[in-house]
Amino acid sequence: MERPEYVVQAEVARLIPVVADTNREQRAASIFLAALRGVYEFRQVMFASLGHRVSARARMGAWTEVALECDLDIPKKDRPDGLVQLVTGSKQWAALIEAKIGSNEVGEEQLKRYLLQAKKNKIDAVITITNQFVALPNHHPVKIPKTLLKGVELYHWSWMYAVTQATLLLDSGDITSPDQRFILEEVLRYFSHDSSGATRFDSMNREWKEVVAKVKSGAVLSKSTEEVENTVSSWHQEQRDLCLVMSRKLGRQIKQKISKSHRNDPVQRLKDDCELLAKEHKLTCCLTIPDAAADLDITADLTKRTITCAMRLGAPQDKVRSSARVNWLIKQVSKANADGFYVKAIRPGRAEETQTPLATLLADGNALETLSTNVVPSAFEVFYMADLGARFSGAKVFIEELEKAVPHFYQEVGQKLRAWVAPPPKLQKRDPVEVLSIEDSEEAEQAAIESTGD
Repeated sequence: MERPEYVVQAEVARLIPVVADTNREQRAASIFLAALRGVYEFRQVMFASLGHRVSARARMGAWTEVALECDLDIPKKDRPDGLVQLVTGSKQWAALIEAKIGSNEVGEEQLKRYLLQAKKNKIDAVITITNQFVALPNHHPVKIPKTLLKGVELYHWSWMYAVTQATLLLDSGDITSPDQRFILEEVLRYFSHDSSGATRFDSMNREWKEVVAKVKSGAVLSKSTEEVENTVSSWHQEQRDLCLVMSRKLGRQIKQKISKSHRNDPVQRLKDDCELLAKEHKLTCCLTIPDAAADLDITADLTKRTITCAMRLGAPQDKVRSSARVNWLIKQVSKANADGFYVKAIRPGRAEETQTPLATLLADGNALETLSTNVVPSAFEVFYMADLGARFSGAKVFIEELEKAVPHFYQEVGQKLRAWVAPPPKLQKRDPVEVLSIEDSEEAEQAAIESTGD
């Protein structure tokens, strides 16, 4: 494909780029863009995350070392790393690409320049690729005034997001061409190596230890301080990384459950979560796992210094007695490693909730019973609690323990739980209409006899 007219200098993105050893960002950008060009299913899934459907008829061009018309006077270091263009019939869509590796991040001023360059040249979007994580590709780690986004789209991918999508594609078997599988396997191998500069989120913010210490000492947290905002921002990044970790482990796409208002407004999401941290000293998130019995709720409690993973199931409504409902749950988790696991019985209205260690419940099915109420449970919550104590304040330790706790909970209990489904109705032995007809006939006969007797 020929490059667009507004591009005055560019190199075609190569799978094996010839660049200096020191220019790892250019190499990463070139390999990634070449993979999009070379593997249809990969570009299809990546652009679908931006809301753009890529048909089999669409042609794609990708270039690096891009210089745009009227921008030749801009230093090379300030030029975007790449450009992609999708052409379907008469329709065209293009995006500037800016890639960073390691701990490098896209600066606000740099991003503003690219947005202005895109507007000048009627380019549809700007896509940044770094090791920073966002909940959704249309959220961005850099806060940009909305006025700059009029007429141009802004998206963000993390390198680990691209790695995860490639992993899921290869595991799914959707790529039927052996040659394209080979290309994507090699690209995945490159980005999975430390030398590529693509990294996971592995540490909370530098203020994490101080924030935890303040909570422990009873100091007041202000929702508008930098330390609280940075903590919540780090937590948002970790949520996304956790989704990617679980996606790779399960071979299915795991998503964050985010309210519609927060999906549309990441700034409001940040504010609301900052308020929760300041008031309740908690960080929370919810993962949606395909075909699982329930969503997986995760809570980091800075006061208790614990990490809790939980799933809630509705109790079987076809069972009347509490013992029958409890036994229904016990059968599902009887083979779990019960250490650190608990079960809570939730009852409707103001009826008392009861809680017991899973090990106790497995030994005694009546452990959730209480003398103060005879109301049967309407739901059960099964949860795992990791009590980290002093280790909770370690910025890296916290992430390590969280990413151990969530898979552990799911392996031991989450994947074994089954939601209750109402049984199908059973056929009655006799059709009610027939029964009524017989009864009517019998009544008629009796009436006839009685009238004859009269």
